[in-house]
Amino acid sequence: MLIYLRVLKESLAFAINALRNNILRTMLSLLGVTIGIFSIIGVLAAVDSLKAEIKGSLSSLDNSTMILMRFSFGPSEIPQWKREQFPDVTYDEYQFIKREVPDLAAVSFSLNVAQETIKYGDKLVTGVSINPATEGYNDIETLQFVDGRFFNESESNRGAPVIILGDEIREGLFGSTVNPLGKEVRLYGQRLTVIGVLKKEGSSLFGPSKDGMVILPVNIVRRIYGSNNKSAFPQINVRPEEGTDIPEFTAVLAQRLRQFRGLKPGEVNNFFVNQLQGFADFVDNITGTMSTIGGFIGLFSLLVGGFGIANIMFVSVKERTNLIGIQKALGAKNRFILLQFLFESIILAILGGLIGLFLVWIITLIASQFTGDFEFILSLKNIFYGMFSSIFIGLIAGIVPAVMASRLDPVEAIRTGM
Repeated sequence: MLIYLRVLKESLAFAINALRNNILRTMLSLLGVTIGIFSIIGVLAAVDSLKAEIKGSLSSLDNSTMILMRFSFGPSEIPQWKREQFPDVTYDEYQFIKREVPDLAAVSFSLNVAQETIKYGDKLVTGVSINPATEGYNDIETLQFVDGRFFNESESNRGAPVIILGDEIREGLFGSTVNPLGKEVRLYGQRLTVIGVLKKEGSSLFGPSKDGMVILPVNIVRRIYGSNNKSAFPQINVRPEEGTDIPEFTAVLAQRLRQFRGLKPGEVNNFFVNQLQGFADFVDNITGTMSTIGGFIGLFSLLVGGFGIANIMFVSVKERTNLIGIQKALGAKNRFILLQFLFESIILAILGGLIGLFLVWIITLIASQFTGDFEFILSLKNIFYGMFSSIFIGLIAGIVPAVMASRLDPVEAIRTGM
């Protein structure tokens, strides 16, 4: 065992010395591997960061949540001209679903309306995202409050003049010192009492962040917009109870809504039941495809780096033929010569990989500073993958030159070197 450790140590020392004596050649060899590792890990890190951001944006919603509307999240077999004729979901349908559909954990009705300006005294905030919803919205979304509460069913039904502020709206109207609870703000020309303030959320990839949003009872906005205003796009959010059979629940939900709308057997649904789980799976497929494509692109770059290392190793064997002959004449075993060149190739690849990983790490730090709340992630999994790829390429690139060097005849090697 000690003999093998000594062989490894001496082979490693020979390899490091050879690399040190040819700095320029070593740096050129490193370049190809560095670019390859940088390409692979850079793409994987970007995809992982995007996936983490998407999951963070969807984390407030349960994957079992369904959204009923006249639009589909994904492609549909129904022609577009026919989809455009679908009616919007209504508040009456929301009440019917709430009353008639079994296994409901939560249901809410909300309107998507244009941004507005909100005022408090002489201060105002423009471009505010308005989220009119029923009391069940708090059970659909995971809302975190800094202070106050959500409105209850009674306040929702009668359209009580109450409002909940996002962090940016609170900051714009009241600053960081004034407690907004109980204060009255003006929206849609009405005075609304602040009953809650949401915790800061950060940016969101899907829809406006709750930081720049206010939530108020939907019946306030329904009185203003009316029931058939096309500029107010409605949706019904449904979450089944935990452990419910999702396909069965979806079928029952669709059947109840068909019944309410009076659709005959054979007629297609004139609404869509969009499932967040399906959207999450779609996102995973997209990011998985991006990872695969990026991995292949980086792999080609890494192979080019491997060819560069192999070329340098063949040159190195040629230059040191005389030295190899002398070493073998003095009793060096074939495995010592083989390990000597193999280690040289692997060290080259590892150094290239480390430089590539370092560059990715630096870029993730810089990019995170310029993208606000979007954080780039360099995971341990990708670091391990990068180093494994480097070692593997170094091993493959160096094995043929190392074997060729180990099989040289000492006499011929010394004669050729002379």
